[in-house]
Amino acid sequence: MTVTVQHVINQLSELAEPMEDTVDRLEFGNPKTEVTGIVTAFMATYRIIQATVESGANLLLTHEGTFYSHKGSTSMLENDPIYQQKRQLVEQSGLAIYRLHDTIHRYSPDGITKALVRLLDWEEAVAEYLTASAVVDLPPVRLKDVAGYLKEKLRLPFVRIMGDPSTRCSRAGVFVGYRGGGDSVIPVMQAKDLDVAIIGEGPEWETPEYIRDAICQGKNKALIVIGHAESEKPGMELLAGNLQASFPTVPVQFFDEEALYHLV
Repeated sequence: MTVTVQHVINQLSELAEPMEDTVDRLEFGNPKTEVTGIVTAFMATYRIIQATVESGANLLLTHEGTFYSHKGSTSMLENDPIYQQKRQLVEQSGLAIYRLHDTIHRYSPDGITKALVRLLDWEEAVAEYLTASAVVDLPPVRLKDVAGYLKEKLRLPFVRIMGDPSTRCSRAGVFVGYRGGGDSVIPVMQAKDLDVAIIGEGPEWETPEYIRDAICQGKNKALIVIGHAESEKPGMELLAGNLQASFPTVPVQFFDEEALYHLV
């Protein structure tokens, strides 16, 4: 059977209810195009677009938007040479790019959160999947050991922590992507009695300042920040394997990027 871009989009959409207001869309390409190969990635960076074209694939599934805006607006970029060169690369290549953000987050459980939990080998420790997080019960372990475990399993150069490294943690909350803000973390921290919140990222004056005050009050609270991309890449990597099973005649690969930041 010929696999088209639309066939792949339909497959991705089967596990979630449709949304009226969504950022998920075909950013480039024709839905009727026959797919020669699929690449999944956290973000369609310039390097990943190049690598996708070189691989012979013609469909790139990106979790975040191609042009540095969650809503996909490019009005501020029209005269920007970096934007223009990137757009020209895509258009000249004939590559189809599909943004897969809201749909995969609406899987039950959330496809991105579930993949991170699975990579950490914490599936059996999950006490509860919430809409935007997972609550995990761990054997009592020091904060610094949880941080070290995350570094090892996710192959990270560093993570950031708040709290006494020797403090014991047994109940963790996992908040991927930009769900590290106060509105997402603080209610769960209280309702589920979390010892530590593991987040991708969020405003530094929200959840981190809450944790600072909790620690100052003598409460056993801690925070680990692993990075937005680092928390969500596992979801796009797992997706590649699922799509390969759904479309066995089409090569499917996950392409990774280098770490965004370096310590100096």
